[in-house]
Amino acid sequence: MHPSIIINLSSLFFFKYFNFFVENFIVAFQFLGYKFSPFTIKIILPIGISFYIFKTLSYTIDVSRQKLKPTKNIIDYFAFISFFPQLLAGPIERAKNLLPQFYSKRVFSYPLAVDGLKQILWGLFKKIVIADSCANYTNIIFNDSSNYSGSMLILGALSFTIQIYADFSGYSDIAIGVSRLFGFNTMRNFAFPYFSRDIIEFWRRWHISLTSWLTEYVFTPLSIKWRNIGNVGTGGALFITFLLCGFWHGANWSFIVWGVLNAAYFIPFLLIKRKKKVTDIVAKGKSFPTLFEFAQMSITFSLIVFAWIFFRANDLNHAILFIKSIFIGLVHKSSYIETINFVYWKIGLPIPLLIFLFIIIEWLGREQQYAIANLGIYWYKPIRWAMYYSITFAIFYFNGIEQQFIYFQF
Repeated sequence: MHPSIIINLSSLFFFKYFNFFVENFIVAFQFLGYKFSPFTIKIILPIGISFYIFKTLSYTIDVSRQKLKPTKNIIDYFAFISFFPQLLAGPIERAKNLLPQFYSKRVFSYPLAVDGLKQILWGLFKKIVIADSCANYTNIIFNDSSNYSGSMLILGALSFTIQIYADFSGYSDIAIGVSRLFGFNTMRNFAFPYFSRDIIEFWRRWHISLTSWLTEYVFTPLSIKWRNIGNVGTGGALFITFLLCGFWHGANWSFIVWGVLNAAYFIPFLLIKRKKKVTDIVAKGKSFPTLFEFAQMSITFSLIVFAWIFFRANDLNHAILFIKSIFIGLVHKSSYIETINFVYWKIGLPIPLLIFLFIIIEWLGREQQYAIANLGIYWYKPIRWAMYYSITFAIFYFNGIEQQFIYFQF
């Protein structure tokens, strides 16, 4: 193994996973009857470590596979690793895409800059107006979940589902938009994943840079190595890939279960070898999906919401109790009354209406790189600018509800 890979993986292990393995090692030996005094090291986790470690790994692997010529300029290499729009939370850019752009001469492009500003604007709207508003109610319900049940907990899960998408894709939009202001074209990271009709399509559209990274450097090599054992090899490669995906997000059993659960969703589709073109978009060229497509999206979305509970929960025990309380509470009429009162008195109508408007805009722009890329392009100019000013006003109005980006912790 290349020394660079060993150094990078060792750094990631120490900062992110050392205490997790120590704690579980002690628990395992205590279970066997051995006595160990629990201890942990107070480690400050560098922000975004998982992202820039994966960038360095992809560079080293591509060079060792001779898919990429090593750069002779160390400044260009460090500029690639520390490219500031992507440094804290991705996208996980490939060297073969970004490095050549450092070599080429860049001139100011007005259309590219305008497009970048529009994407930044939409990213800020997602983060500040949608994600941060949802975060407030997500935290209320998840942090005190033992006092809620049934439909209230479902509301919390739905709130987090919207929050994490608006938060993370919002950051990605800002990062991509800022890159365009400097003349860089970077990879897309989200392609309207909640409009997916099955789990395969969802993972083709969610966190695209991580999914493609794991596919290229984990799943494909393993599936080729185990191709002689057929579906078992394919399923095993997929299981390990999702296990690593969950573990990449955090040193917690709830993240691991989240990864395993997504593997369980995914494997049946992979084994029946369902094929669909990458360019396939739900209801392409139409205003509404068919009833069958709507049913597919609803089922897929429900599975995703369920999996997000493990992702958001404090730990595995919290997630299990949360899910248990949902099913127990759904049979009680008081649970629904409690939810109606919570929505009416604590949330109010503006937030649900804004979320509904957000979903409509995302649906209308689902064939574009981001929702408002072409929205209003043929409108009368004052109306189009009124839309941009309205989005800007909403951003400033909701700016007081400040929440850290979720993926900064990874």
